Amino acid sequence: MKKLKTAAAAVAAFATFCACAAPKRAPGPPAAATASLPALFDDVQARTFRYFWELSDPKTGLVPDRHPSRSPSSIAAVGFALTAYPIGVERRYVTRADAAARVLATLRFFDAAPQGPEREGRTGYNGFFYHFLDMRTGLRSGSGVELSTIDTTLLLAGVLFCQSYFDGPAVEERTIRDLAERIYSRVDWSWAAPRPPIVSMGWRPEVGHYAAEWRIYDESMILYVLALGSPTHPLPEQAWREYTANRRLDEYRGQTHVNFAPLFGHQYSHVWIDFRGIVDDSMAAKGLDYFENSRRATLAQRAYAIANPGGWKGYGPNVWGLTACDGPDGRADVNGRPVEFWGYSARGAAFGEERDDGTLAPTAALGSLPFAPEIVVPAVLEMHRLYGAHLYSTYGFLDAFNPSVPDGTAVKAGRVVPGTGWFDTDYLGIDQGPILAMIENHRNGFAWRVMQRNPHVRRGLLRAGFRGGWLQAFRERPAA
Repeated sequence: MKKLKTAAAAVAAFATFCACAAPKRAPGPPAAATASLPALFDDVQARTFRYFWELSDPKTGLVPDRHPSRSPSSIAAVGFALTAYPIGVERRYVTRADAAARVLATLRFFDAAPQGPEREGRTGYNGFFYHFLDMRTGLRSGSGVELSTIDTTLLLAGVLFCQSYFDGPAVEERTIRDLAERIYSRVDWSWAAPRPPIVSMGWRPEVGHYAAEWRIYDESMILYVLALGSPTHPLPEQAWREYTANRRLDEYRGQTHVNFAPLFGHQYSHVWIDFRGIVDDSMAAKGLDYFENSRRATLAQRAYAIANPGGWKGYGPNVWGLTACDGPDGRADVNGRPVEFWGYSARGAAFGEERDDGTLAPTAALGSLPFAPEIVVPAVLEMHRLYGAHLYSTYGFLDAFNPSVPDGTAVKAGRVVPGTGWFDTDYLGIDQGPILAMIENHRNGFAWRVMQRNPHVRRGLLRAGFRGGWLQAFRERPAA
């Protein structure tokens, strides 16, 4: 679809497009909603789902890292796609059979993909996969691409989500469960922890394991849960204790919590795991759970935007959200001072770290919807009202925008709209995924409820020492 000039035109055109090109809809009523949302959120979910459904390769399931710019596939984006397909079934965008067929093709590809220590001609090694894969061949997309432990984790989260969702007797669904088990079970987590029990961030055949490790509070919580839950190559139980040993509470912008500056670190693990009311030793000692921690981080980011210490244009109570996202990648004078606008970067605001160049990402707010709907809903509506003509199109919200970029600024990405600022022209799969899933989690806890059924996730949480809430029923009878 060509770019649309107004948000209203985008909505009307999208409705026409869906009527002509949408996949066959499943019979029966839509998924029941327990939380009402403005109609815009229905449209956001529908458009965002189509990013994964239309852009993934139906033969391999590979999903481009970004669109419409050409890019390799991101394995993390594939994990979000595998999570999107069941949501599409529940929302009646596609039939269960069509979704199962797409999932089955994806799992068959990753199950059969060549693994080994060679520098070329491989998709992964020791059960892990390279961060970026060539969309055509499915192989490592370049010599600088690492075997990524966190991106493999996000892929596995989608794999296990489908294992639990497709629980029917049909041969296709049984095959999905078997393939998911095989893909997950062959991941050698002990190999990924060369300085045990902490996991390295990556490995490349040219250099070996990276020195950087997953030690701080960030998106890696789900990595350790899945590593501890492995039935074949798990990390030792002390891994979680060491991983969380240095957590501390800091007050930032009126919110006392375990800080991490970009909001994606407070969101990714929560896409699949319901942390409401369950605690480990670390958070129990602090008097809160990880869900509350993410709520406070979200509130702190809004407070930062209201204070707006950098004097960026457009910031306020309903325009906020710093996370890893695209950026203008250019230089300009803003209010009499030279400013360097970054390209793709992890922006954020937290105790001891305010990294901000005026670039905001809609996924930062939307991915926090379950934590603080009272501030997220108005923010989404306001960003759509003010900037939707340039920020909202075929697949929902484009990745990022920056109202502070002056007219005439030379940028290496996106475009500058006279009198309005800079707008990205790409969507990013890893930012689309949390939007779709967290809207559904806020509506009815769908992804959380499905993942609660997965024995590997429960085992990982129990071995990490989590208790309380929905998990309490499993503490006395850990998953086999």
